[in-house]
Amino acid sequence: MHSPLHPASASTRLIVLVAYDGCQSLDVTGPWEVFTKAARFAALRGAPETSKARPAYRLVLASPHGGAVRTNSGLHWAHSTAIAGIHGRIDTVLVAGGDADAFEPGGSAASLLPWLQRKARVVRRLGSVCTGAFALAGAGLLDGRRATTHWQHCARLASAYPAVRVEPDAIYVVDPPFYCSAGISAAMDLSLALVEADLGQSVALSVARELVLYLHRPGGQAQFSAGLQAQMQAGQRFRDLVMWMLEHPKNDFTVRALAQRMAISERHFARQFLRETGQTPARFADAVRTDHAKRHLEQTTWPLKQVAQRAGFGSVDSLQRSLRRHTGISADLYRQRFGRSAATQPHSRPAAAGGSSGT
Repeated sequence: MHSPLHPASASTRLIVLVAYDGCQSLDVTGPWEVFTKAARFAALRGAPETSKARPAYRLVLASPHGGAVRTNSGLHWAHSTAIAGIHGRIDTVLVAGGDADAFEPGGSAASLLPWLQRKARVVRRLGSVCTGAFALAGAGLLDGRRATTHWQHCARLASAYPAVRVEPDAIYVVDPPFYCSAGISAAMDLSLALVEADLGQSVALSVARELVLYLHRPGGQAQFSAGLQAQMQAGQRFRDLVMWMLEHPKNDFTVRALAQRMAISERHFARQFLRETGQTPARFADAVRTDHAKRHLEQTTWPLKQVAQRAGFGSVDSLQRSLRRHTGISADLYRQRFGRSAATQPHSRPAAAGGSSGT
């Protein structure tokens, strides 16, 4: 059974990165770096059927009409391939973000929509970066599906395309065969996930280390968290436990209870958990509950007592202490900065405590 990211055979995969006048340059160059470095590491590690002669990936910079492309930062690319002139079986298409109006009738990338409709029937993966989601939505490909875009444009995407299930807090969304990332650096997060599905964790981790990235950046667009990082570090047995803890924050997370769940001694469990995840059970349990509390603060108007209960904290005081440890601010201030009302402000972008935004 294939993973949700749909790994393919080990033959060279053709990756098409679609640019257009007014696109965001990093939406193209970020994924380009990830895929090209992945091909190099795959060849060095002797991945099946990969070599300099048959690399894991072949990349094409494409645009609606070919030729020069001017990005929204003023950077010019001298040459791109017209989408109609791409030869070979396309594995993955990623549409860059930038000027969302480019996909409107008469826009610089309007001709991309019918091409996407045709390719959606034959490519393995079709994705977007940032406001590139407007191209997929405009082509009718995201109706009834989950999607995301840059946090500043989520409300517009939801309003313009009510059939799309917009997830404003996601770094990226996987709803095969469609893939949407938030914006800019989130494109690299998505690209790393695709590389991991294709070539394995070892190659993806090598790329992440070279580019100084998380293998799987945890949390949503508003704030970092620790859960998914531990999940990706752990081996399969402890990864299942980590996933269970992420899904059940109100359960008993004492070493005794968790060791019993794993059917091993408490001492062995504590040592193994630290070795597998890089965190003690208590520290990870606290991070899991804090992550849930942050999401509730971001997405609801629940009173703090209800937030604490839903996140697995015994009291509001425990919630406040944990949140201050992880973010340096109180629950009320966190909600002001990262709650729904803050995210819809048109000209302000909150600075994430403890890390940069997931865009």
